[in-house]
Amino acid sequence: MIKVIALDLDNTLLNSNKEISIRNERVLKKLHSQGIHVVLCTGRPINAIWPLIEQLGLTKPDDYTITFNGGLVINNVSKEHLFELGMTRDDLQPLLKFVQHENISLDILDYDRVYELIDQPRSIYKTVLKNIEFRDTKSTELEETTYSKAVMAIPAEKLTPIIQGLPAELKKKYHAVQSQPMIMEFLPPKVNKMVGLQALLQHFNLDFSNLMSFGDADNDLEMIQAAAQGIVMANGLPEVKKVATAITDSNDEDGVASYCEQYFATLL
Repeated sequence: MIKVIALDLDNTLLNSNKEISIRNERVLKKLHSQGIHVVLCTGRPINAIWPLIEQLGLTKPDDYTITFNGGLVINNVSKEHLFELGMTRDDLQPLLKFVQHENISLDILDYDRVYELIDQPRSIYKTVLKNIEFRDTKSTELEETTYSKAVMAIPAEKLTPIIQGLPAELKKKYHAVQSQPMIMEFLPPKVNKMVGLQALLQHFNLDFSNLMSFGDADNDLEMIQAAAQGIVMANGLPEVKKVATAITDSNDEDGVASYCEQYFATLL
């Protein structure tokens, strides 16, 4: 029985205007009121998506969000960390050496803010990520703390050849995923949305047989593959569609709502 619905945001729950449609909002609120956990799964920190959490009413004591693509599971109300898996400053050194050699922009995130490296070309991350502090920092001034991820935020036409030329050792060192056409993320090697969801399911005394997940991109693949119901949007990537239980309508056609309306017909 499905007890948890995990939802990617961009190009999945959100339409092209970066909004949750009225239909998607209505369906998810109804399922949430019926006792089904609705969990947003994103690469962003929780404060960057707080308006979406409030829109869906995910503000009960047992509401959680998967952030940093699985690197942090956080309680929406108390902000308590249920699970976290990050990187040290030393872990970031191979990536820092690469971007310095290639003169590529890079942003580094802990769990609270973004450190924009000012000794590299400026990124476009501020145009993508809102409601979070950006702090200008030199790579040599990074503190010894826990970092959630590093991000290349570059126009898609420039990012594509960079991704194609990533050294094999970097791909081994990090879990590198492209979450949007202009965003390449470098996560701890064992981090993905499935890892965060596994921790949350265990907290609820559930397992993947109780999970329905919706996604579209590379950073959703593991949670789509693991879920009893792994649903991919019509606009999703072909390799992600290959592991799906079903394909639903696109993000601009209320694909989340249209699938849930059929699957949970007796509850809605």
